[in-house]
Amino acid sequence: MALHYGQAIFEGMKAFPRAGGMGSIFRPRRCAARFNKSAARLEMPPLPADSFIMACEELVRTDITQVPVSGGQCLYLRPFMIATEASLGLRVADEYLFGIIASPLGYSADTPGGIAVWCPEDHIRAAAGGTGDAKCAGNYAASLVGKAEAARHGCEEALWLDAAEHRWLEELSAMNFFCVSRRADGTLELASPSLNGTILDGHTRDSLLRLAARQGIRTAERPVELAEVTRPDSSVVEAFACGTGVTVIPITRIVTRHGGHQIGDGRPGSLTARLRGELIAIQEGRIPDDYGWMHDVPQELTVSGRVPFAPSL
Repeated sequence: MALHYGQAIFEGMKAFPRAGGMGSIFRPRRCAARFNKSAARLEMPPLPADSFIMACEELVRTDITQVPVSGGQCLYLRPFMIATEASLGLRVADEYLFGIIASPLGYSADTPGGIAVWCPEDHIRAAAGGTGDAKCAGNYAASLVGKAEAARHGCEEALWLDAAEHRWLEELSAMNFFCVSRRADGTLELASPSLNGTILDGHTRDSLLRLAARQGIRTAERPVELAEVTRPDSSVVEAFACGTGVTVIPITRIVTRHGGHQIGDGRPGSLTARLRGELIAIQEGRIPDDYGWMHDVPQELTVSGRVPFAPSL
């Protein structure tokens, strides 16, 4: 039934190798909670958080030794759930499959070069009351037209606008958006569009807001207008996207049908690089994890046999 009616959700997670063949997963309990939030929006059964985490642990135990411990390497995890009942009736399915796939993923400790983003105006990613804040497959299928349009305009990604006015910045196809403004008193403000039901509550987004606040940076979750970033006298000096796969990637140019606008001096910003570096250092275990974000995987199974899964239907 997933093939016809789209009951398909997933998560994105990273596990990092540790000495002695151990692994450590970044914020798995938060991932489990968002997984169930997505399930509820698509009228799918919840999965107990402990079962979700135990399943991730089992796969990490199996595969983490394939990932070098030298740094710049991790194991990307993709938990998913799909409706598997064989039926053509438009209704909630009675059968589901939960599984996890994984792949080694390399990344650079250095801040990557900036990307250009295109703001589509003929299509939308999400509307109020829709599935924008659920991590479901249909959201990403709908974003592909924007990515293709972005490529035709010489951009790497689409930065979506709101559905009602095409005026407010929301998120990229698979990443949250941030901008850094220099205020009148010379201090910086790190802002990300509000979680208003159309934007995914990203784990990396939440982590960066907390890291910035600890560094004494003013943070704000508020509406961010496209004009605020693109007007000639804009106070925005940096912008970046963030997500599980890329961690943080600078945005140095925004393109609309009216033309292109360079962010700051056109190079990755210093706060962007600092936040990215600190988050990766926590994930890799090079600095203390004061937030309890990293979940060390036990070397032995906590239960024997299959991971229990008893959803309520």
